[in-house]
Amino acid sequence: MTETLPLTDRSRLRRMHDLGRFDVATIHAILDAQPLCTVAYVRDGKPYLTPTLQWREGDRVYWHGSSASHALRAGKGQDVCMNVTILDGFVLARSGFNHSVNTRSVTLFGIAEVVPEEEKAAHLTAMIEGLWPGRSALLRPMLPQEVKATTILSLPITEGSAKIRSGPPTDEPDDYDLPIWAGVLPASVTLGAPIADPRNKDGADTPDHAKGVARIAGQA
Repeated sequence: MTETLPLTDRSRLRRMHDLGRFDVATIHAILDAQPLCTVAYVRDGKPYLTPTLQWREGDRVYWHGSSASHALRAGKGQDVCMNVTILDGFVLARSGFNHSVNTRSVTLFGIAEVVPEEEKAAHLTAMIEGLWPGRSALLRPMLPQEVKATTILSLPITEGSAKIRSGPPTDEPDDYDLPIWAGVLPASVTLGAPIADPRNKDGADTPDHAKGVARIAGQA
């Protein structure tokens, strides 16, 4: 795979071109840091947007759901658009019009491809391992009917871009002389202490992968 994605009419930034990134390393890093995404598709001639989880394996992203899902049925073999966004901070400027947000985002375009039946279990395991390394070995085996009832779609990372805004506000030159506080309010999502299921059996101790309370969503 090339180190930089090609610039296309769909992926190029119309404004603030300096915020755009097309290098694969940056795009991969953002995808790996934020599993929550939204997938846009067209169904019966109307646009829809569905939130779901995504995970990356190599140069592809994957998402899954029930085989009865209207969203997944509509996406099969069709043009879709996926977005991942990480909020890093609120930017307070000296003018309301110059307020902004510090974010890292990736938008991908392409044809959603169906993962073959015989490959689904391996990809579902990869999703679990990507989020909680070591957990899949502790789980009961997947049942054939569970795998059959699940659809996985994938999208090649071949068209898209990242957009990154960081740093302090950008104000009008004269506004810097005003006695108005301006700056950045950092934002992050932190995983808290585990809350055990009350139906856990005795001896089912909290695994190490569930004790990582220092992990912050948005940091791979």
